[in-house]
Amino acid sequence: MAMPAPQLGHFGLPRTLNEPMRNYEPKSSDRAGLQAAVDSMLASAPFDVPLIINGQAVQSGKTAQQLNPSNHSQALCRYQEADANLTRKAIDGALAAKKDWEAMPFADRAAIFLKAADLIAGKYRFPLMAATMLGQGKNVWQAEIDAAAETCDFLRFGVKFVDELYKVQPSEHAKGMYNRMEYRALEGFIFAISPFNFTAIAANLVGVPTLVGNVAVWKPSPMAIYSNYLIYKIFEEAGMPPGVIQFVPGPAEEIATAAIEHKFFAGLHFTGSTHVFRHLWKQIASNMDKYTGYPRIVGETGGKNFHLVHPSADVDTAVHQAVRGAFEYQGQKCSALSRLYVPQSLWSKPGGFKEKLLASLQSISQGPVEDFKHFMGPVIAKHSFDKIISLIEAAKKDGGKIIAGGTGDDSKGFYVKPTVIETTDPRSVTMINEIFGPVVTIYAYPDNEFEETCHLIDTTTEYALTGSIFAQDRSAVVKATNLLRNSSGMFYINGKCTGAVVGQQPFGGARASGTNDKAGSMQVFLRFVSARTISESFLPIDTHLYPSNLV
Repeated sequence: MAMPAPQLGHFGLPRTLNEPMRNYEPKSSDRAGLQAAVDSMLASAPFDVPLIINGQAVQSGKTAQQLNPSNHSQALCRYQEADANLTRKAIDGALAAKKDWEAMPFADRAAIFLKAADLIAGKYRFPLMAATMLGQGKNVWQAEIDAAAETCDFLRFGVKFVDELYKVQPSEHAKGMYNRMEYRALEGFIFAISPFNFTAIAANLVGVPTLVGNVAVWKPSPMAIYSNYLIYKIFEEAGMPPGVIQFVPGPAEEIATAAIEHKFFAGLHFTGSTHVFRHLWKQIASNMDKYTGYPRIVGETGGKNFHLVHPSADVDTAVHQAVRGAFEYQGQKCSALSRLYVPQSLWSKPGGFKEKLLASLQSISQGPVEDFKHFMGPVIAKHSFDKIISLIEAAKKDGGKIIAGGTGDDSKGFYVKPTVIETTDPRSVTMINEIFGPVVTIYAYPDNEFEETCHLIDTTTEYALTGSIFAQDRSAVVKATNLLRNSSGMFYINGKCTGAVVGQQPFGGARASGTNDKAGSMQVFLRFVSARTISESFLPIDTHLYPSNLV
């Protein structure tokens, strides 16, 4: 029987800092290295990706493809798909690996995560970025901040946060007594479902629960298979024992049902659509009588994010931040700007917000991600392209005025032009429905209705993920902060509603946007541990009677 290794002390950690960003400027060695990685990957694709069950590559015989959204005639990889039986085999393997993994001293688990971060920062930076660019349609900068920097940050800061968590101990000890807290892994396995749009999120969804001793069954998005497979292989190279993470891409419904119906399903770590998350929650509820315990459910879902511009705002800053917030990565961020409220006095005047916004769009180029000059690339897939175009058409029928973009071309890649819609109805279709594409809708509000507009923002949608106020008037900032208290889990002042950095802005939202467990902070790790209080008495007692019983 395996026995835990002795801890032999509490060990310090390397200083934790955010991974430095690289710029990939022309003629730089970084640009040349990344370009070589992208070109090599394009020339070598498609790659073959197996299932990984108990550390072994498994061929299921059922395959699918991950397409390059910049050129959908090309597959980046062919991958094996799991079914219910293989998912159950993966669960059994994870549970078998759990005893030794949970017993491994934290210093050794931490070393695996810190090594994985260093591998990503150096050896695998360019291949992981190339896979994220070609498979998920990110340009160089977006791949750098995601696949390289944020993935490293999640891993390194995760170690820091867990170290701090383990140090949270009872401060009081009665005479002759020693009290302590043990942060156990959950009793069972964690089911992780990751999205296409952030490689870093995929790493974090399996990284958070496993760092605190859990085991994970991981179903990656079919539109991010290759980058996610590289993440798995990096964990493996860093020393992750076989079976701790089971890599099982395939049909969502079949895999999820097999996981959720299992007796030892202990938790869900999810990022994706609100609709899917609610469906999974209902499935979990319907299986409650089967479980060993009450599963933990952690999810970050959709958004309908806002910028509110006050009459006192710096217009140039608000315009530039709106363009970045709405159109970086083609609006395919759960935090992307989707509704923009501008006072009428700033919107329509000559040289005002509208003119500057439309002028700024002229500098945006769009095309395949291997051409580094492009600010925008493709949306992820055909179904996404069709949904975005259909919502633009619905906005036209709803009285919206298309003042920029409004068209797309899916003949080679899935390209949608950056689109700006002007509406006089603050509850029109594109002011309410999540789009997940490069579309922002503007409502010009009467200058004297700032408070009413705050109320409008708060009540227009079911989401509450991110939002921003732009104002130089401090009283307006304070007023908006209070009136919009529950409108977003991420509130920015004079900054865009995207771009949270691990360790700086813990990320998450409430209402229909998720459980607000704040990725990139200590808080989310608490959800994947089951604390045990240990209280040890050193001295005997000589009677069961209380002093007050004595006469």
